[in-house]
Amino acid sequence: MSLRVALGQINVTVGDLAGNAARILAAAQQAHAQGAQLLLTPELALCGYPPEDLLLRPAFLAACETQLHSLATELAALPGLTVVVGLPMAREGVARGRSQQQAPALNAAAVLRDGQLLGRYAKRELPNYQVFDERRYFCSGREAGLAPLVFEVAGRRIGLLICEDAWFDEPAEAAKAAGAEVLAVINASPFHMGKTAEREARMGDTARRLGLPLLYAHLCGGQDEVVFDGASFAVDGAGQVQARAPFVEEALLLVDLDPQPRGALAALPEPLAQVWQALVTGVRDYIGKNGFPGVVIGLSGGIDSALVLAIAVDALGAERVRAVMMPSPYTADISWIDARDMAERLGVRYDEIAIAPLFEQFNTALQPQFVGRTADTTEENLQARIRGTLLMALSNKFGSLVLTTGNKSEMATGYCTLYGDMAGGFAVIKDVAKTLVFELARWKNRQPSRRADGSVGPVIPERIIERPPSAELRPDQKDEDSLPPYAVLDAILACYMEEDASVEQLLAEGFDAAAVERVTRLIKLNEYKRRQAPIGIRITHRSFGRDWRYPITNRFRA
Repeated sequence: MSLRVALGQINVTVGDLAGNAARILAAAQQAHAQGAQLLLTPELALCGYPPEDLLLRPAFLAACETQLHSLATELAALPGLTVVVGLPMAREGVARGRSQQQAPALNAAAVLRDGQLLGRYAKRELPNYQVFDERRYFCSGREAGLAPLVFEVAGRRIGLLICEDAWFDEPAEAAKAAGAEVLAVINASPFHMGKTAEREARMGDTARRLGLPLLYAHLCGGQDEVVFDGASFAVDGAGQVQARAPFVEEALLLVDLDPQPRGALAALPEPLAQVWQALVTGVRDYIGKNGFPGVVIGLSGGIDSALVLAIAVDALGAERVRAVMMPSPYTADISWIDARDMAERLGVRYDEIAIAPLFEQFNTALQPQFVGRTADTTEENLQARIRGTLLMALSNKFGSLVLTTGNKSEMATGYCTLYGDMAGGFAVIKDVAKTLVFELARWKNRQPSRRADGSVGPVIPERIIERPPSAELRPDQKDEDSLPPYAVLDAILACYMEEDASVEQLLAEGFDAAAVERVTRLIKLNEYKRRQAPIGIRITHRSFGRDWRYPITNRFRA
């Protein structure tokens, strides 16, 4: 017997219960109109993911339950459609408040049909690694004594799983033992490079091992520092992908089970395109969901700010992006020429504010305090802090959010200035290593981009990509005066920070001992800076932020 299933790939906002319910209802109406008998919505779709410490508030859990019942009433107008809704559920008998010792909630899903609640399922495997912290909030459905949930739609028995459940053997085996003929997995799985293909491979393994088709409904959109990449899919009992929704975008993927799944098969973008789309989505949703009218960027004529500007324009449109060039006495002519050129290509508002007079006034004011001391990084940092102050003043006056332009390599080594180039509200390329910055810039220039004058061509001036990186805070400065070559630095960073390799392992890999000592020492010393940095978009499996929790006061040295 054929069964049409709709995978509701929606973009929700944490805490917007009514808005999220409206999105679920709209997906249900579309699914019903197209003949679907079952709609799967993503993990915690009703409240958004991750709700973090909202889950510790009884009022939040109660509001989620109330919203579920309202949604069930509205779904009654769609006869015959079964809808799976992800939401948190209060755990009965658990004391709440500051003294609570047990997780107060279950990461659950409700099965609704014709206005009735057919059953609930609670996630059994709770991830507690990388960005995940679910054991802080949730009790496992297994520990709570809740059985697997298998329900029937159009004569097919559907076994329900939630995200991490499908990465382990027991939950899927328990569902099959309870009579499941199809596995339905609802998910909120944050993007990082390579994760999309990894999901499909792992779900294919599960389907093949059990001989059951598997449906994977996934969230899309940005939530603070994480991005959900969509690409919901269906695999057959042999583990082959037979249907796939678009990457990142909201979509309703229709899958016909007859008896194996078939449906539209959207292509996955190439890896650099995935990263670009994730960064664009992260900016668009952080600005949009938090109600900022636009953004302002300090444009230096260097590659980092150029990349952030291109991402911001793709995310928001040129009319919501403002670029400000702030030349100092050490700014090369080609820097402001290239900055102006790029702003013209993209059609953004562009202003120049010279900081030389302000820099001179600061130096004059501090001269009596600095008698007998030579110029050093203090004067370099002053320039960065003057620029940060000007950008924040524009942000305060006009309401636009400052996008910072520092990359992961700089964040790792502290090659950035507190209250200077780190000043701002959102760090777009905080998790993008410098070598990847160059790759993304070249990738973007290969795309057929329409420029403000109507022509089609590269949006980043080629000289910005080709010239050696420089902070331009002293004469003839180059980044590699202070850091190892970026190819070396980023390779060490990938092993040491992202993979937890030891110094001994790095040396065994052939890295130069002096470079290893320098980079690992800088990573340790600059934790205090990273704690004060704005959040930024996560694109690797180990980012500075939720993935990285090291003490500032720390005397351990590998």
